[in-house]
Amino acid sequence: MLERLVIPPNTRFEERTLVVEGDALIGANSEIGYGIIARKVIVGERAKIEGDVFGREEVRLGAWCNVKGNVISKGDAYVGEFTNIEGRLTVFGDLEIGRNVRIKNGFEARGLITIQDPMPMIVFIFLYILELLRLGRLEEAERIFEEEFESPLEVPENTIMNIDTIKTDSDVTITGSRVLGNVRAGDVVVENAELYGSLKGNVLVVNSSRIHGTVEGKEVYLINRSVVLGHVDAERVYMEEGCVVEGSIIGRRGVWIKPKVEPSKEVVQIEK
Repeated sequence: MLERLVIPPNTRFEERTLVVEGDALIGANSEIGYGIIARKVIVGERAKIEGDVFGREEVRLGAWCNVKGNVISKGDAYVGEFTNIEGRLTVFGDLEIGRNVRIKNGFEARGLITIQDPMPMIVFIFLYILELLRLGRLEEAERIFEEEFESPLEVPENTIMNIDTIKTDSDVTITGSRVLGNVRAGDVVVENAELYGSLKGNVLVVNSSRIHGTVEGKEVYLINRSVVLGHVDAERVYMEEGCVVEGSIIGRRGVWIKPKVEPSKEVVQIEK
């Protein structure tokens, strides 16, 4: 369901915490070297969170998760079986909790407490969408994801994200944020953003952005007065006039500098 790593506008990479204006969706088996603050925090099975988790409306942790800090939900919370919380669990709404959950510093819930194995929200939505598709209600199925989550941070499964590295087998879109870490991914779009680290992938589009490091890929597009404070190394480099590269530019099959450059829409599309 989470096919692309998406860092939405105004996401803040603080020293120990990711602060998201909307929601945060963390895929299974991912390792997040931060705490997370978001409207809804949804974490897949066997994911690891290295700090506190704070949901302004809801927190949902899948089975076998490991949270190194506290978990706080201003609304309801759902904790899957065999999850480990090394801090304290505080829930201002209702709490559904699975079997064999370990909470090192205890918990407090002001609403109803139910001990069971709650179905992870992502699985529930997935099954619901499948049913809508079976009934031929495609438009309604598309609206479900749009309406359920607000401008979400989307982290696909098996992603590593910490202060040094953002590593995923999926493609990446970074929009309107200041991001820390060296990005290693498939195709990457960086738009109206600032990246404090290097960028390595297949097709890379840097649009109205500033990269504090090396940019390395098969194809690199630098457009709309982007700045790279390092080297650019690729098979092909397409660069608009007005863009700046402070290091060397290596294009083994060519370097093109033009008044206007159009990224290949077949391989990379900027997601709004």
